[in-house]
Amino acid sequence: MALSGMLFFMASNAVVAQEEAAAPAQEQVDLTADPVEEAAAAAEAGQSLHSQLKQKFIEGGPMFMSFVLIALILGLAFAIERVLYLNLATSNTKKLLTDVEQALESGGVEAAKDVCRKTRGPVASIFYQGLDRFDHGIEVVEKSIISYGGVQAGLLEKGLSWIALFIALAPMLGFMGTVIGMIGAFDAIEIAGDISPSLVAGGIKVALITTVSGLLVAIILQIFYNYCVAKIDSIINNMEDASISLLDLLVKHKLKK
Repeated sequence: MALSGMLFFMASNAVVAQEEAAAPAQEQVDLTADPVEEAAAAAEAGQSLHSQLKQKFIEGGPMFMSFVLIALILGLAFAIERVLYLNLATSNTKKLLTDVEQALESGGVEAAKDVCRKTRGPVASIFYQGLDRFDHGIEVVEKSIISYGGVQAGLLEKGLSWIALFIALAPMLGFMGTVIGMIGAFDAIEIAGDISPSLVAGGIKVALITTVSGLLVAIILQIFYNYCVAKIDSIINNMEDASISLLDLLVKHKLKK
């Protein structure tokens, strides 16, 4: 999003510079143009993206557009929190397995537990729970890893339901604004007693703006949601693979004792 904004800003500056360079030549050629029309066209061309968005927000109706904006803000808040959490939960499982194996060979289970304490992420937490129950047998260790793995998977998926809620809610709010706008257009037709473009244009415009806004919010949040789901699947696969490798290490360590 930041890169797109920078590209848009650079492109806008380039267009404005080209228009400013071409402006003197155009003034010399077109001497019969209306100054009022030229001023209006220049004001419209120089309107910023922020001003255009604010204008469309007002044209779409502040009530329904406010609900759509709230859905976007809350959805992005949950999405960004999940993205940060999942990236912090990602760890190098191969390095962790190597460190645990070396600790088991040099210092035993307690040294391996110290390695897990100093490593962040759900995989290290699962390893610690399994190593903490090593004295109870491999079967107990396996059950502990499976149980605690389910807990960690639940923590990874925490908050996704809220993102899904706002993905579904934003288009609904947009469609509700569409229905309200069409009702207003038909009310105007009923009061006037005839059909004219000027009567229905306002209601239809409100309907289209709210619909587009709701769909854009849903698209943005859906991208974040799919990223989080893919990240969670990757972390869970690493957890399962690393847990099997840990059980193999513990079996070898027990046979050596």
